[in-house]
Amino acid sequence: MKDYHSLEQTIGKDADMAILITGASAGFGAEMCRVLVHAGYKVIGAARRLDKLHHLQAELGAAFLPLQMDVADKSSVDSALASLQGTWADIDLLVNNAGLALGMEPAQEANYADWETMIHTNILGLTYVTRQILPRMIAKNAGYIINLGSTAGAWPYKGGNVYGATKAFVRQFSLNLRTDLAGTRIRVTNIAPGLCGDTEFSNVRFRGDDKQAAAVYENISYLQPADIANTVLWLYQTPAHMNVNNIEIMPVSQTFAGLSVTRDLA
Repeated sequence: MKDYHSLEQTIGKDADMAILITGASAGFGAEMCRVLVHAGYKVIGAARRLDKLHHLQAELGAAFLPLQMDVADKSSVDSALASLQGTWADIDLLVNNAGLALGMEPAQEANYADWETMIHTNILGLTYVTRQILPRMIAKNAGYIINLGSTAGAWPYKGGNVYGATKAFVRQFSLNLRTDLAGTRIRVTNIAPGLCGDTEFSNVRFRGDDKQAAAVYENISYLQPADIANTVLWLYQTPAHMNVNNIEIMPVSQTFAGLSVTRDLA
């Protein structure tokens, strides 16, 4: 049984306001949609795969609005956001969740097209959606932006090269964004999850190689998407005067890597 908060636990939020979650078709994003709808909020789930969003709509009902959008395509973002009408256009919480990792080759062997895709999605897409939504929040002097970073943005690992760099950007952008918003009531948080299973993350990274993806999580008690989704709910329901700058979350089975030393380096 998943730990959903009941409708009665909803606190201090206007039911007419909406939540926008990118990357909502699977993994963290889909679970965030479930948790937040079950907590009594109106949620817009944005993703490229409209069929997956329609399945979520069938599950969650009228409080969920599917929105086809590719964050890496400016025209797609513009048309999707322009289609929002009425109270659905009043976005009180933006969760920039869309992102991906591709490959684990060392930098000198990596496919440069993979680097470009990660940069376009994890950096440019996140910043563009934020830039489009932020003026709406400024106009009403209220709102919350939660960005999904990663422990890879703080702790390097072999093959993490550009993926880790994109997540380091997300963390620093979140901090700088909060600095620019000083004097407003808009809150900004970076969530940095560690090893989390039951998502498509590793399947995408290894290009559909399910065996290789499964090996990443073998015999490990990893984080669950619900852990991250419930963290988003907790953050959103914290008092309006409170800003959590950064949350780094790892499973107990994971910890920081030791520094590497190569002996007798020629």
